[in-house]
Amino acid sequence: MKFGIIKERKNPPDRRVVFSPDELTTLKQQHQNVTVKVERSDIRVFTDSEYENLGIELTDDISDCDIFFGVKEVPVENLIPNKSYFFFSHTIKKQPYNRKLLQAILEKNINLYDYETIVDANNRRLIGFGRYAGIVGAYNSIRAFGIKFELFKLPKAETLSGKEALITHLKRVVLPPLKFVITGTGKVGNGVKEILDAIKIKEVSVENYLTKNYTQPVYTQIDVLDYNKRKDGQVLDFTDFYQNPNEYISDFERFTKVSDIYVSGHFHANEAPVILTREMLQSKDCKIKVVADVSCDVNGPIACTLRSSTIAEPLYGYFPNEDKEVEVFHPAAIVVMAVDNLPCELPKDASEGFGEMVLEHVVPAFFNNDKDGILQRAKITENGKLTPRFSYLQDYVDGK
Repeated sequence: MKFGIIKERKNPPDRRVVFSPDELTTLKQQHQNVTVKVERSDIRVFTDSEYENLGIELTDDISDCDIFFGVKEVPVENLIPNKSYFFFSHTIKKQPYNRKLLQAILEKNINLYDYETIVDANNRRLIGFGRYAGIVGAYNSIRAFGIKFELFKLPKAETLSGKEALITHLKRVVLPPLKFVITGTGKVGNGVKEILDAIKIKEVSVENYLTKNYTQPVYTQIDVLDYNKRKDGQVLDFTDFYQNPNEYISDFERFTKVSDIYVSGHFHANEAPVILTREMLQSKDCKIKVVADVSCDVNGPIACTLRSSTIAEPLYGYFPNEDKEVEVFHPAAIVVMAVDNLPCELPKDASEGFGEMVLEHVVPAFFNNDKDGILQRAKITENGKLTPRFSYLQDYVDGK
C-alpha cells in the first residue's frame, strides 16, 4: 500500500499538512508494508528537508501512490483518476462553489473520503481541527478587545510559534473584570476553554455568571439548553431539542445583558433557532463588545457575522442600529472576528494534533479490514457513483 502526502494547492496558501515528519516515521514503524511519499512543497510548515532527514522519500511525482492525504480541496486539474483521496471537500452540505469538484471526482472514478465524514458508530466526528480553531479564536477575542479599547497590543497568532507562545503573550496582559460566554462544549468550545483556563480566567456557573459581579475576569461555557428554550415553556432534554428544534427559540439574551466577549464554538443545525439576533444586539441592555464567531456561519445564527474575515484582516465593526459593517473604532461598533480558517494561524500545532487523530482512527482501518466501519461510513464516492450514505447529494451533482 502506498500513501502519498500531497502538496496544498488551494489559494490562499495553507501551511498545514496531515502528517508531520515524526508521525510518518511512526506510521512506517507501525505498518512495515506501507510505502510513504511526500510531494515537495515550498509552503508546508515542515520543510522538505525535515522529512528527508528522517528517511522519508520526497518527490515531484506521487502518481504511483494509492491513497492521497491532503488538507484543503484539490484543484480539479490536479486530481489523479482511479485513486483514493482524503481531504476536506466542502461538498457534503451541497456547497455550490464545490459542485464541479464533486462532479470531477465522480468522473475520474476517485474514492473520496472527507475528514468531516469520519465518524464513529454513534455518528460522532473523530477528526478535525476544531480544538485549534477554538484556541486561536479565544486568543483573537482578547486581542480584538485590546485593539478596540486601545488597552494593549497582542501580536497576530500567525506570527507566533504555537499554542504555548499564545499563552505566554496572554499572561502578560492585565484584563479588566470581563465576562466571557462560550457556546458549545465540543472540540471548538473546549479549545476556547483550554486557553481561558491556561491564563487563569475563572470558570463560574451559569447562575452565578448571570447574577453576580466579579472583580476579576470570569467565563461560563454553555450548551444548547442554556441558550434555547421551548416556546411552550416545557423543560425537556437534549434529545427533544435535536428532534424538535422548531419548537425552540433563543434564550441567549440573558447572556447578552451581562457579557463583554462572546466566543462561539457551537455546532448549529439549519433548523435550530438563531442564537444572537439583531434585536438582541440592538437592545439598550446589550453589553457585548466583541463577538469571536469561530463557527463562522455567514447569514447564520450570529446576526453580526455579515461576512467571513481573513487572517490578514481579521476584525471588522458591526453597527447594530443599522445592521451594517463599520470601522472597528466606530463608537457604537461591536467588534466581529469571523476568520473561517483559524487553525491556519497555528499550522505546526494543528498539523501535529490532526496527524495524531488520523493515525489513531483512520490508518488502522486499512489494516484491520475496517472492522469498525470507519472507512465504509466515511466514503462519499466509489466506482464513479455516490455511496448509499451520500446518495442525498445526487441532485447537487446533477446541478438541480
